Amino acid sequence: MKIVFYSLILNNHQANIADELWELTNHQFCFVELANLQAEHRKGDTRDYTDCPYLLRAWESSQSYAKAMILAREAKCCVFSGILAMPFQKERLRLGRLSFDMSERWLKRGIINLFSPSIFKMFLSYHLGGWGYKPLYKLCCSAFAAQDQRTLLTFKNKCYKWGYFTKVNNDLPRIFSRFTDGQSFSLMWCSRYLKWKHPELPVMMAARLKRLGYKFSLDMYGSGEYESQTKSLVSKLEVEDVVHFMGTKPNDELLQDMKQHHIFLFTSDQNEGWGAVANESMSNGCILVASDAIGSVPYLVKPNVSGILFRAPRVSSSFSSPDLSALDSLCDKVRYLFDHPSKLQDISRSGVKQMQDIWSPQVAAHRLLRLVECLQQGIDPGFEGGPCSKA
Repeated sequence: MKIVFYSLILNNHQANIADELWELTNHQFCFVELANLQAEHRKGDTRDYTDCPYLLRAWESSQSYAKAMILAREAKCCVFSGILAMPFQKERLRLGRLSFDMSERWLKRGIINLFSPSIFKMFLSYHLGGWGYKPLYKLCCSAFAAQDQRTLLTFKNKCYKWGYFTKVNNDLPRIFSRFTDGQSFSLMWCSRYLKWKHPELPVMMAARLKRLGYKFSLDMYGSGEYESQTKSLVSKLEVEDVVHFMGTKPNDELLQDMKQHHIFLFTSDQNEGWGAVANESMSNGCILVASDAIGSVPYLVKPNVSGILFRAPRVSSSFSSPDLSALDSLCDKVRYLFDHPSKLQDISRSGVKQMQDIWSPQVAAHRLLRLVECLQQGIDPGFEGGPCSKA
């Protein structure tokens, strides 16, 4: 087996890269699923992975678990993600074989995260278990992950850019037609209604922009703990005419809706490890206006070229005490797009091109296999930015 991934679950965030690796390795790829999780971990995905030829569900039986352990010993390269992968990772590193540890940032809340049991176990294994002297490298699924590793004195000069890779849209004429019809601006927000997703910010933004006389609509998708509070805020600020609650939809339908909107608002704070809706909105030509603390954003977005960044909300921002500096920044960025409609299509095109040329599953799979070969030969693959470049 050329390459094996060990991860919690196979869903739409990982299946695209898995599909590509299966083909590129002439079917010498395996994805080991480590847990039997419920639907909410499928991220709105409706695909049935049961018959995927590369899927091995280690949780299904002792025989499957044993087969996964054999692969950890014998594969050319393994990629490990999460605490459930540690038994396989330990066995492979005991043999000193080429491996990657794949994760989002470790220190989302600062050094206090080191006391998380899973992170602490990884930290101890690296420093006390001798992993630092093994051919173990880091795939950073966050633009902030490499700095966290430097803080913890782990993976020195061994960090590479990585992430989650969604489908890339090639229907360019249809994507860009929305910018030539002269209608009012359509905005989209899609997330779970959680505190760290900050649904208060797009609603407060809508109230400000409405008072300034701009013509737009804001569609909010999802469900969650703070949904009712968000609806109450919409009523309180009297923006029911411009803010619409769309409920939850399967991922395929959300992607179609992205094609019908001009702007996608992504308002999470630093707790957003990656945020695959950034990939999806850019791939579908919906201009991304995103918090600069989201893990994927500094990787994916060239500011004011392929997307727009605003100052991230503080973690403490809430309905009762919103981060007004973040709100000001968000409003300023959206107003800029409203005031410069001629730039919309250029930014949309650049976003799509960024996803097609650099952050697509196809490019990432090719680069990962190239990186494996280069590491085995002790040479630099020489990637300038994008997946598998130095982080």
